[in-house]
Amino acid sequence: MLKFFRYFFLIFFLILSNAVNTAEKSEKLLKTNWTFKGPFGKFDRASLQRGYQVYQEVCASCHSLKYMSYRNLSEEGGPEFSVQEAKAIAANFEIPDGPNSDGEMFTRPGRLSDKFAMPYANEQEAKSANGGAYPPDMSVLVKARKGGVDYIYSVLLGYEEPPQDIKLDDGVYYNKYMYGNKIKMPAPLSDGLVEYADGTSATEQQMAKDVVNFLMWTAEPHLEQRHKIGFRAIVYLIILSILVYFSMKKIWSRIETEV
Repeated sequence: MLKFFRYFFLIFFLILSNAVNTAEKSEKLLKTNWTFKGPFGKFDRASLQRGYQVYQEVCASCHSLKYMSYRNLSEEGGPEFSVQEAKAIAANFEIPDGPNSDGEMFTRPGRLSDKFAMPYANEQEAKSANGGAYPPDMSVLVKARKGGVDYIYSVLLGYEEPPQDIKLDDGVYYNKYMYGNKIKMPAPLSDGLVEYADGTSATEQQMAKDVVNFLMWTAEPHLEQRHKIGFRAIVYLIILSILVYFSMKKIWSRIETEV
């Protein structure tokens, strides 16, 4: 029995040491000011619209947003494009449809009710076009990764030359924030890559922040509504607590008087 406990504590110590070493080696994620954080947080509308532009011009050629519809772009709590602007955005895309009266499939301009256009017809085509790597869908990406928005923001800005002791295969890049530090996606952002319609300077940091803002909204499109409901619930509970307190005080005052 004593021998068993020795082995148990030895294994436990090795696992703990490995976890500590891993934590020490991992890079601290980059931080920035996210307006949606906190109980009263709201999305920056201008940033969401710029973020959609970055997604469409930079990310959409590989990454899908299969859970989002074009109508969502004009809904309250999101980028809040006008309905006409959202219709114009949707019409820029060819959406597969059919069959028609002849039994044939066809394409047509997108509508508000359509899901975002997919960059590839299927997963096999996506892998073939990206050297065997499958570009993940971005709809809920920030909720699916440990570190959330800070992690995605850091990865977008974390490309650099690898240390001398690390050798990379062809088509693999070094990213100091990526799990394992190796990634098959080349650095997607560079200064001036897009031209913002509102005149904002398109630095790497600005584009990364804007597109992560947008991806946070796609992952939680009702975030602002939840914050509003939560605030109202807190106010209601405070008022109810005050009423209960005074009611109990009045009841106990009667009992004390009778006694």
